[in-house]
Amino acid sequence: MKLLRHIFAIVWLVATFIANAGEQLTTKTKCVVNQPTNAELQLLQGTWEGAVVGNKYEKITITITGDSFHFHRDTNFWFDTTITLPAGTNPKQLYATIKGCPPSQADSIGKVVGAIFKIEDGTLTLATGGSDSSPEGTPKSFEATEDKGLTRYELKKVPPHKKNTQPPKSK
Repeated sequence: MKLLRHIFAIVWLVATFIANAGEQLTTKTKCVVNQPTNAELQLLQGTWEGAVVGNKYEKITITITGDSFHFHRDTNFWFDTTITLPAGTNPKQLYATIKGCPPSQADSIGKVVGAIFKIEDGTLTLATGGSDSSPEGTPKSFEATEDKGLTRYELKKVPPHKKNTQPPKSK
């Protein structure tokens, strides 16, 4: 009888292991799928400065920390958003959900803006659909021109500021 109980226990353990092995494989597979997205998000981290292509005098600053994306042109045109990067898109896409903005843009809160992006030679190129910035209006390429409803930004990464750890020199 004891032997029979041990056999049942072993069979039960093996069956449980086999059943859970499939779940673990699925979980690991999901992580593999998300790795490129996480790696892409890591490449975006930091502060980027640049301008709208064709208007080098209109300075744009973008700061990305985690999935928080802060876009700033001036005191009347800035947006705090949360971003997601859908996997498997070409070109790479970014969806930004607007969480905060100036009072003049308050009707934008909750809207999702779609964009494509690439990083080449230290330059972040970000393009939105202009008047149709919804995910459905996300541009299909960077070659489209503004007259076709595309707004394109080119930005360079700003190196992090180093704190002066040296005490002031006395005279």
